[in-house]
Amino acid sequence: MTDYDYLILGHGIAGATLAWELRRRGHRVLVLDAPNPNSASNVAAGLINPVAGKRFALAWRADEMITAAEQLYGDMAAHFGEQFFVQLPVWKLFSSVAEQNTMLARSADHPWQDFVEDAGAPLPPVPGIRDEFGGLRIQRGGYLRLRELLAALTAESLANGTLQHETFDWQQLVTGPAGVSYAGRIQARHFICCEGAAALQNPFFSWLPLTPNQGEVLDVDCPGLSEAQVINKGAYVVPLGNGQFRVGATYRWPPFAEGITPEATQELSQRLAAAVSLPFGVVEQRAGVRPAVRDRKPLLGRHPETPEVSIFNGFGSKGVLLAPRLAILLADYLEHPEAELWPEVNIRRYQALYTAAQSAAGFSS
Repeated sequence: MTDYDYLILGHGIAGATLAWELRRRGHRVLVLDAPNPNSASNVAAGLINPVAGKRFALAWRADEMITAAEQLYGDMAAHFGEQFFVQLPVWKLFSSVAEQNTMLARSADHPWQDFVEDAGAPLPPVPGIRDEFGGLRIQRGGYLRLRELLAALTAESLANGTLQHETFDWQQLVTGPAGVSYAGRIQARHFICCEGAAALQNPFFSWLPLTPNQGEVLDVDCPGLSEAQVINKGAYVVPLGNGQFRVGATYRWPPFAEGITPEATQELSQRLAAAVSLPFGVVEQRAGVRPAVRDRKPLLGRHPETPEVSIFNGFGSKGVLLAPRLAILLADYLEHPEAELWPEVNIRRYQALYTAAQSAAGFSS
């Protein structure tokens, strides 16, 4: 039986980032993962945008999160000799005069000042971009070449034996005070669940309010469109190089169809046409399921009664931005008994749901 400090389930952006952080600290880590080309991490555009959302609000702990992401993805670039994080301005294009007035007024607020550049200045003219109502130029954004990064991490980890591709069997997991064992061949001091939306079938954490959310994206050819910025106007338009762009994303709550849908093709094509005036053609369409949480904050922490099992999940559409800093937070928490998780992400905030689930199952709390 092979001994590890940490056994991780899942190798999307959450599991891969956490494994990197724990190995960086000198721990022996093994990751188990069933490859899925349509996982949320493989479908995502990897967008990093400090000011976003329907309310166009500053991202939670934006400076802290972006700083950690820049550091991690810079370290990975140095390690692999390949740049994964492409830093580009994000152009938020206004859709109306009312939106223009609202956003320009809000851009004067102090929290935005480090991220919004020259709010009152007009955008420079760029052929093909529909900016009749103007827009804002957001700094410290860009995108992560997420598929390429995960492919590099996967290839290296498979080669050195720290990642195994297999379907996880919960019946083969044994927990106890000394840690966990799996399939009679793996032993670890701690087990961490990072399996994304599949956590709905996780026997330890199915009580958490994880709500799967389906997103679809289009990869399009749009010759002549500038690749010097990310466009945000009802949809993001992320340059992929060679005149191709990723457009997304849709948001669908259950029940949703399996795979791609013609409705998403139409919706995203219309959004793109509202942002650019150049002709485009759809090259590929993909769909993935995000692990979302009702309060829009990830899920971190030890199981209430099985402390050798933890969760690192629920990143929704912001895994690329949040995972680097939160991996540090969870690693500190697991290494040091006195360390505390931030209340916003600690699963203790849902303790009442666990108590209710135990009561419903006939157990005493």
